[in-house]
Parts: sequence; C-alpha cells; structure tokens
Amino acid sequence: MKLRVLIFLTAASVAITLSAVNYYFQHKWFDVGVTFGVSFVISFIVFYYLIERYVYSKIKLIYKLIHNLKLGRDLRDALGETINSADPIADVELEVKAWAREKKIEIDELRKQEQFRREFLSNISHEFKTPLFAIQGYIEAVRDDRFEDKEMATQFLEKASKNVDRLSYLIKDLDEISKLESGEMPINYTKFKINDLVREVLDEMEMKASQHDIKLIFKQKYDDNIMVTADREKIQQVMVNLIDNSFKYGKQGGNTSVSIFNLHDQVLIEVTDDGIGIEEKYLPRLFERFFRTEQSRSRQIGGSGLGLAIVKHIIEAHQQTINVRSTAGLGSTFGFTLQKAKQLPFPAIPVLNS
Repeated sequence: MKLRVLIFLTAASVAITLSAVNYYFQHKWFDVGVTFGVSFVISFIVFYYLIERYVYSKIKLIYKLIHNLKLGRDLRDALGETINSADPIADVELEVKAWAREKKIEIDELRKQEQFRREFLSNISHEFKTPLFAIQGYIEAVRDDRFEDKEMATQFLEKASKNVDRLSYLIKDLDEISKLESGEMPINYTKFKINDLVREVLDEMEMKASQHDIKLIFKQKYDDNIMVTADREKIQQVMVNLIDNSFKYGKQGGNTSVSIFNLHDQVLIEVTDDGIGIEEKYLPRLFERFFRTEQSRSRQIGGSGLGLAIVKHIIEAHQQTINVRSTAGLGSTFGFTLQKAKQLPFPAIPVLNS
C-alpha cells in the first residue's frame, strides 16, 4: 500500500512539473489539463512497471530467501514459494535486522568456541607433554647408566611408571568425558540408599585421606533411609572426584565432611573442606577441563585436571544441578542434587481370624 502511494505521489509530481512548463509557454488551461492527465498516467504506469518489475520483485525474492533460510528450509523451496505481504519492504527490514542479530550471536558463539578450542588444545598438549618428557628422561638416564646403579635405575623406572599411570588416567578421563558429551554413555537409573553409597566411598578413601592428614566426616546417620533414583556407579564417581578434589586443596590436619539434606522431591549432597578455598573470580571456570586454580600444587598431587568437568557432565546427564561456594582461606563446598525415589504405598495385609 505504501509503495503505491509513493508511486502515485511521484507520478503526480512529474505531471505537475510538466503542466507548469506547458502553462509557462502556452498559457492554455486545456492544454495544461491534457498534459497533466497524460503525463500522470504515463508516469504512473512507467514507475509502477519499473518498480514492480525490477525492484519489488527483487525485494520479494530477498524476503523469501531470508524468511525461509531462517526457518531452515532448503534453498530451492525458498525460491519456489510465494510470499503474500502488503508491505514487503518493511518486512524485509525487520527480517534483515532479526537475521543480523542472530548471525551476530552465532559469530560471538563461534569465537568463544574457537577460543575454548585453542585453550583446550594448548592444555591437552601440555598435559601430555609433561609425563611423556618425564618418561623419556628417566628411560634415557637408565639406558645411559646401563643399570650399573641398580638402585637409581629402580627409582627412575618407578617414576616412569607413575607417569605412565598419569597418562592412562588422562586418556581414560578424556574418553569418559567424550562419551558423556556425545551421549554414548547411558545413565542406568536404579533405586539405592544414598547413605550406604556415601559410607562406601568414605571407607574406600580413608587410606588416601590419612596420607594427606585429612579427617573424613559424614554428617548424617548411616541408618537413615534416604532413597534416590540415579546411576549408582556414576554417582559414586562423582563422590570420589569431589572428595579427591578436597584432598588437593585441603590442609594438613583439616577435615572433609559430607552432608545430606532432605528437600521436597530431591536430595542435596554437599562435600565441604576447610582448605585454601577458591577466589571468587575462578568460580565460573571451575568446571572447565584442565582448569586449575593453583597449577603447581595440583600437579604435584596429580590427577588429569578433568575430575570436576566429569562431575558436572554426570550431574547434568541426570538432569540435576551442581554448584560451588567458596571463600579464599576458609574452604569450599560442592553441592549437587539427586532425584528422590518415589515411595510406593504398601498394601495392607489382611489379618485372618482362626
């Protein structure tokens, strides 16, 4: 509608101009009227034909292409489909602006992914090179010595073996996190008592805790009947990773405690340590792969740097949440939720009178 009004005004302007010129030279109103009528009709037809033929049709084509590409349709479908719109120019403007916003968001996301890819490749290269170079150095030292110093050779081979173990852990964790991300590792839901699982994990890690001079505390009675629905094996891994992380950043003579809280339809499990804590600026990146807040210390203790990333993927695969709160110098608390198991009502047992 707006396009026709624009053509009408343009044709009228041309007709008025020609009529004014005709009146200036002839001063005959009849000739001016004829000139105005003829020039207006011809101008309107010419402008309408040109705009409809070369401009309007092209705009409609652009509109159809953008509209259909936004919907994810095939390009041939976009070309073959007709769009009925009273004002395609305004529609094209809106579509182009929306399309530009979407593309900007996509480009920003691609840049973030590219940055993440670069950091990941850099980190994984460093994680592999460190043990590989150590193994290479120990083996070369033993080979050059030709086992003349058997005690030294034994020590070097033991150190080389530890670095081989570190590589194995790294490859295993990378494979596991890849399967979690791609969905190749299914979640096998079962009902189990979360208290029993916590007790098993604490018993399993008691020796490692004593090596770090850390006391394990379970702030919940073992006989409480708290049933959850989850993958028992994977939740066990979550608990092991979180407790092991508390050893890395705990303090000698410190404590690591596990607490369970009953919520409405969920259970909250928290692992708390009184170690060095985490600065607030590091918290958003804490679950990234290979991210370490204290590089030297965590590498001395060991680990692949993927423990917390695996924890996050396992909990999210359960469609649950994990969070962390921490204060530098005071300690950290990692908490995650699990779905409570639905309690089925037991049918009443009839009593038979003899």
